[in-house]
Amino acid sequence: MANEPDADFIVIGAGSAGCVMAARLSEDPNVKVVLLEAGGADSNPWIHIPLGFGKNFANAAVNWCYETEADPSIGGRKIFWPRGKVLGGSSSINGMVYIRGQKEDFDHWRQLGNAGWSYDDCLPYFKRAEHQTCGRDDYHGTDGPLCVSDVARNDPISEAFVNAAVACGIPRNDDFNGAVQDGVGYHQTTTRNGRRCSTAVGYLRPAMKRPNLRVITRALSERILFDGKRATGVAFRHNGVPTTIRATREVILCGGAINSPQLLMLSGIGPADHLTDLGIPVVHHLQGVGQSLQDHYSAPIKLRARLPVTLNDIVNSNVGKVKAGLQYAMFRTGALTMGVSPAAMFIRTRPELASPDVKCSISPFSADRPQDGLHKWSGFTLIAYQLRPDSRGEIKLKTANPADPPAMIPNYLTAETDQRAIVAGLQACRRVLADPGMQHFIESEYLPGPDVQTDEQMLDHARRTGGTVFHPTSTCKMGTDPMAVVDAELRVHGLSGLRVVDASIMPTVASGNTNAPTIMIAERAADMIRDTLALAA
Repeated sequence: MANEPDADFIVIGAGSAGCVMAARLSEDPNVKVVLLEAGGADSNPWIHIPLGFGKNFANAAVNWCYETEADPSIGGRKIFWPRGKVLGGSSSINGMVYIRGQKEDFDHWRQLGNAGWSYDDCLPYFKRAEHQTCGRDDYHGTDGPLCVSDVARNDPISEAFVNAAVACGIPRNDDFNGAVQDGVGYHQTTTRNGRRCSTAVGYLRPAMKRPNLRVITRALSERILFDGKRATGVAFRHNGVPTTIRATREVILCGGAINSPQLLMLSGIGPADHLTDLGIPVVHHLQGVGQSLQDHYSAPIKLRARLPVTLNDIVNSNVGKVKAGLQYAMFRTGALTMGVSPAAMFIRTRPELASPDVKCSISPFSADRPQDGLHKWSGFTLIAYQLRPDSRGEIKLKTANPADPPAMIPNYLTAETDQRAIVAGLQACRRVLADPGMQHFIESEYLPGPDVQTDEQMLDHARRTGGTVFHPTSTCKMGTDPMAVVDAELRVHGLSGLRVVDASIMPTVASGNTNAPTIMIAERAADMIRDTLALAA
């Protein structure tokens, strides 16, 4: 077995959070940081071309390509869960939408007993992370590593969607990350000059020039090492060779909502009966590890377009592809700069709600499954999903082998509120689609089709055809209740020298895409650790 030199901090996972942690901690030249990543370098060119997310959606070279267990609540289907396995993690393969969530999300985290996590506490870290190309204001920063840009407004279907929603009484909102989230408008994206700005690009690449930061790729972490109740290092396989490394200060787990609970359980941290059943020695019983799983489940409306103005038309045309390629190569503009969804609306399905509970997004393309390619005809898609699901799932180990994926059990749509909200969201989408401005672009509704009208039929459609929008969280949640895994400083309850810093610590899923709040969490955690170092000095 090989032994690496000691480090002050070992960061496990070079994803949205891990790249931030490694970059921020290594700003102190007096500490040595090692970052372990199971995947490789982000050298695949499709990572950096925004539309390339489609190329890597099911690319096992940069993607764990997970699949859930068969879920009885959605017709016994298994759902594909892509997760990044590359520098930048899921920020290198996602749809690049930058949504922070609602003020109420973070105030709720604080109300659950997590001091330091209210919206007012978190906003400075959102701003510190961000280089907002539209400029600085009360809600945005311009000095951060993460470039955030407005979507180019050159897609006629998205523009018609925004105008139709306004005509239906939904207020226009030009900044979902500003004062309020309500309304319809265009997304902001993690792009810079027509290229993806992942956390590997924004944070890690500049930091890798520092002599006190070492990044080890192709390093599959197998277990965290302990001396009693203190984390002391990590055992991992580097290019297949068993290797260990010691941490003189802390191990920081940034594996995400699937891999963080998996590694904790492989290391003997989790529900004692589950670990014992698999022959894993129990280091510390912690019932909540892998529990409280939340995810955003969406249902689609897919349309055949009357006019050849969709991405389908470009991708299915040799001339269109050549034109798009030249436009991108020469000017960094055009179809290849497109993310997953140019525009969206955040709505309240019940008037008594304090904030939006459903998001509806439009994409100027359509497919049966993204990994199967786009439809051969002109098409576009709307999806609706509930922002704050009540359904809860879990992550469990299938085996004690670190190379085996864990069991992902989402339990989608098991809560009645989730069922009502997704149906209400789909019906709201249809009201917008009925506007004359949208009808100009619609030939017919491909899915669910005109025969599906009642709420019961819509719910059946959602169960049969819906899927994830790739936002799993909360499997190592922060809090003080019996199912909490970390405290408000993100230290694992009952242990020392070990923190979890990623989307798994969210007490409840943020109301929107999860990349931005995950980056904020890491920025906040870096300050917590720096404060600890200052006190120890």
